[in-house]
Amino acid sequence: MKFSKVIFNGMMALAAAAAFAAPKAVKIGGVAPLSGPVAVYGVECKNGIDLAVEEINAAGGINGAKIVFICEDDEGDAAKSVNAYKKLVSKDKTRFIIGSLTSGCTLAITQLAQAQKVLQIAPAATAPAITDAGDYIFRTCFIDPFQGRVGGKFAADNLKCSKAAILYDIGNDYSVGLMENFEKEFKAQGGDVVAKESYGTGDKDFNAQLTKIKAANPDIVYLPDYYGTVALIAKQLRAQGINTPLVGADGWDGLTENAGDEVLNGYYSNHYAEDSTSPAVKKFVSAFQKKYNKAPNSFAALGYDSVYMLKDAMLKAGTTKDVAKIRAAYEATNGDYVTGHITFDAKRNPVKSAVMIKLVKKDGKLSAAYEATVDVK
Repeated sequence: MKFSKVIFNGMMALAAAAAFAAPKAVKIGGVAPLSGPVAVYGVECKNGIDLAVEEINAAGGINGAKIVFICEDDEGDAAKSVNAYKKLVSKDKTRFIIGSLTSGCTLAITQLAQAQKVLQIAPAATAPAITDAGDYIFRTCFIDPFQGRVGGKFAADNLKCSKAAILYDIGNDYSVGLMENFEKEFKAQGGDVVAKESYGTGDKDFNAQLTKIKAANPDIVYLPDYYGTVALIAKQLRAQGINTPLVGADGWDGLTENAGDEVLNGYYSNHYAEDSTSPAVKKFVSAFQKKYNKAPNSFAALGYDSVYMLKDAMLKAGTTKDVAKIRAAYEATNGDYVTGHITFDAKRNPVKSAVMIKLVKKDGKLSAAYEATVDVK
């Protein structure tokens, strides 16, 4: 009996020591469109996050605690974003959420995250209102007003265009916000908007609007929408004989896999360029290609940065549990990441430049190539 008791007590002591020596895992929740019309965004962002988690865990985790990433598919639907968020917080007990990807889905959960003091990081939601919910809401990407103005400045300064046409989705806040700020900056640069046409979300036929645009004889067409719609518009636009340069925004990321030659002579603002010579970018691109056998788009880079910024904040705060301390450390971010040198403004929006990407043919395939770095004040 005594021998058994000694063994039992020894086993209990070893278990207690092991529990003390191994910190609890850091649970990070993810909300993203892994299926549906904008699945490219969610799948690629998750790939970037998974790579960052794998690297951090292989290096020992965060102060010894390994990261467990739990991602829920919201299919690009705001109601499903709310359900995903509630599951992650109530069932999985995470206090850190990366997501969602589009602005509408992200806005659906910001008030909940703020009220529950859950640190929410939006990798790619660019609508200005995202961070209005409060000081627990951050983003990794720049915002639409900045991005729209970058497009306007690039069209005027770099492409030397003076007459622009705009075709936008009147029912999409992302598209409307970009349109307004492109127009503002293009006019400020001395340009003239000679045609401005709209369509409804889900429309497939744009020929009536394009006929009016062709008649206005623009030397640039601005298309602020997501890649699926842009691919449809570009086909119809080129079929009408409109051969001007096309300019867009980060929603175009995904065109290289979902469009053809009709988007050549197209440029879009983005968060990073995969062919950058930056050491951080080269390291990320190499690791991503090794893991997934393809090049990473900006959503992968933004997801990757979101994890590393959170890790750095936890190290700076000296805790993986105290969300208030981690939030404060996250707000004080000042470092170099894949998508640039990042600090935050008073609304917790990153302060950084944008790059313009050109769609080109490389080895017979549509590819994205760095064109210019643009900043507006």
